[in-house]
Amino acid sequence: MSGVIVTRKAVGSALDFWLSLLSGDTAAIHRLLEVPDDSIHSNSVFDTSDVEEWRNYRYNTTALRIWSLTYEEEYTCPLYVTASRGYSDCLQLLLKKGAEVDFSPSGESALHGACQNGHSECVRLLLRHGANPNMESQNGTFPLHHCQKPESYHCAKLLLQYGAHVNRQTEDEEFTPLHVAAQHGLLEHVDLYLRHGAAVDKRSINGETPLSVACSHPQGPQDLDRYFQVCQNLIQHGADILSRDKDQQNPLHLACKSANPQVVELLLEKGAEVNTMSYSGNTAMQNILQVTSYKLQNQPELIVRALLNHGAVRVWPGSLIKVLRYCYTSPRTVEVLLNTYSKLRGTEDWAEVVPEEEQQKHLQFFQSVFSLSRSPRSLQHLCRCALRSHLEGRMPRVLPKLPLPPPILQFLQLHFEDILY
Repeated sequence: MSGVIVTRKAVGSALDFWLSLLSGDTAAIHRLLEVPDDSIHSNSVFDTSDVEEWRNYRYNTTALRIWSLTYEEEYTCPLYVTASRGYSDCLQLLLKKGAEVDFSPSGESALHGACQNGHSECVRLLLRHGANPNMESQNGTFPLHHCQKPESYHCAKLLLQYGAHVNRQTEDEEFTPLHVAAQHGLLEHVDLYLRHGAAVDKRSINGETPLSVACSHPQGPQDLDRYFQVCQNLIQHGADILSRDKDQQNPLHLACKSANPQVVELLLEKGAEVNTMSYSGNTAMQNILQVTSYKLQNQPELIVRALLNHGAVRVWPGSLIKVLRYCYTSPRTVEVLLNTYSKLRGTEDWAEVVPEEEQQKHLQFFQSVFSLSRSPRSLQHLCRCALRSHLEGRMPRVLPKLPLPPPILQFLQLHFEDILY
């Protein structure tokens, strides 16, 4: 480690230097660097181990903290501070004053920090001054792996222009930049890496491909469309939809866990195997039923319906009470499952597993469910079951070819009606 170590006990001009770096005060930094002082240098090393002590100076240093190998001392330097905060003028000044462009007392270079925060102008300056686009951090990551935000797209583009290797893998997970982009749902990054020769099916240490990572990442309603576009792009570039990780989970298993209806439909349309089991014995259907109660905003009922329409094995009738117990907050999930049986007899226990307040919220629907123990299903429903049984495994291919009016086609494909009959 080169440079003078400045600890939290810094006083006088050394402290002024630190505060000027944090605030991006270029004029102050220039003035202080002109003063003869061994503690002020473009390659000074700041020990920020004691965060509380630094906070006494009313500046948030959390973003600067990088663990050293000893896990006792944490270091940073002027170049990292300014690059990670986007202070391009300060960065340029420090480089002119002799700052070592790849100096990394924290284990990560200024280039890592600039990429992490999406500061493309800082990335440009560093690369022009000879920063290594393939520099490995002490944690085994490369600058491209730190491009994890939408605003880091131009950082990634610059890195590739300066020779960054698009298929470098991290030391721990063996993720490529494409894995990272897919994990964060970054469509532009994914497209960029694929155009630069990224291996679409490169596997991580756990056997995950970028498609698997995109399918498995937790997704809220606001994320569904961009992850769908990422998966669509990967598949268009030849991603294997049947690939399995070390737990024998394929992308369909994982998309059901994250409850993304669009991705599930896409995988099924492309030929995903709907009934394969993971090492734990779970099918895609079991995965979506297990997460239904806390993925309601993602419309898990659409996934259950899609799986059933593509030939998923139905739930054993004796287990339907368990489904009711765990999925009653999604009445449409219950509806679509029960509408795949021609003969079904509910019991009094069914009413007991659904809380009274939930019954009142969907009174008509649950009354129709509980009435199954007293009356047969309608002839219309029985005809639907008969035709679905005849077309089992072929419905997606055959139904569009049948000269049937749209309402009947929708009925055959388990269109939601919010009531059973």
